Amino acid sequence: MIRLLPLSGDVTPAIRQLGWNWAVEEACAAYLAPEAVALPAAEAEALLQAADTLYQLLVESIPDPIPDELLQLLAIPTGLWAAVRHSWNDDRHWHLYGRFDLAATADGIKLLEFNADTATSLPETAVVQWASLVAAGYTEEERQANGLFEGLQSQLGEWRTRNPDLDPSLLLVHLPGSGEDEANCAIMAEAARAAGFASVHVSPVDAMQVVTQGTDQGVWAQTGPEQWQRFGFLFKLVPWEILAAEEPELTHDLTELLLRRDVIIANPAYVLLFQSKSILAWLWQAFPQHPLLLEAALQPLRGHQVSKPVLGREGQNVTELRPGGQAGTTMAGEFAGQPQLYQAWAELPTDQQGRRYQAGVFWAGEACALSFRRDAGFITNLSEFVPHLLV
Repeated sequence: MIRLLPLSGDVTPAIRQLGWNWAVEEACAAYLAPEAVALPAAEAEALLQAADTLYQLLVESIPDPIPDELLQLLAIPTGLWAAVRHSWNDDRHWHLYGRFDLAATADGIKLLEFNADTATSLPETAVVQWASLVAAGYTEEERQANGLFEGLQSQLGEWRTRNPDLDPSLLLVHLPGSGEDEANCAIMAEAARAAGFASVHVSPVDAMQVVTQGTDQGVWAQTGPEQWQRFGFLFKLVPWEILAAEEPELTHDLTELLLRRDVIIANPAYVLLFQSKSILAWLWQAFPQHPLLLEAALQPLRGHQVSKPVLGREGQNVTELRPGGQAGTTMAGEFAGQPQLYQAWAELPTDQQGRRYQAGVFWAGEACALSFRRDAGFITNLSEFVPHLLV
């Protein structure tokens, strides 16, 4: 049973004092819970350790060289195979961060999935949940497992150091018209400045210009009136698989530039190996009965389970399949036509009102921060964000 502690006070002044004015816009603040999960320190440490172990399992599960059969099983678009293999084999391509979604079940912590490429909720985790404690009178940093900003800063600094031949300028792009994605990029931008990048700029992806020929080849963005800049580093809050599906020419051009080292991109293309939900079936075959894993396969299982589109997002088109094959809840979405991953049902912990809680553990070189989402049904991108307080 989840135990909750009320959080009194207005979070807005604390956030503004930190300089994160963008984080108090209505879209970010509307779903912040007015209480915190009372989390024993030992349970927090177990969640962090689970994420570190799972990341190591993911890395160990990938054969060298990467066979075509694995890329096909993971449903990775063929146009990205060269970029996936190149980035996997060159350690200058650096996985900055991701988020493990975990269930603390009666049988122990279990992996639901890994958001390896474009995990969001950076503002809520790094800033808003800490500010909510400050507003309620909790000022000791050790009362929360929350080193996300420091983890991002360290990873960005390592990425820059591993690529000394590239200009230390970073362009961060996001889907146009998304205030949430822009806020997530703002967190990354602040961490990049702290990590020593000489120039940092955030823009919608459709404002980026990609040149593949001539002396101007590279990635460009307009940084001022009649002022354009070429960037050596690119962070894209646009999933690789969506780029490949919706912008194949742009994907081809970016691949050409990264193969020639005109630009380096994060998260690197190889994170698709972990992002595809088919990896859950691959992990179960590689490490059967591992205590952190749920049984998973690319065909229906026996018993209570869920089916998920292998490249789905935000809980869309997830279906509960009850014992006997009876369909339960199905979430709406735009990924219904994809191949399906089947995963054993995980019973999430609940509070006194019956709301389910899913733990999010951010990994940035190592597990570094926790947060929770809750809902009466499936956890989705719209589920309530719940801070935590170590007790």
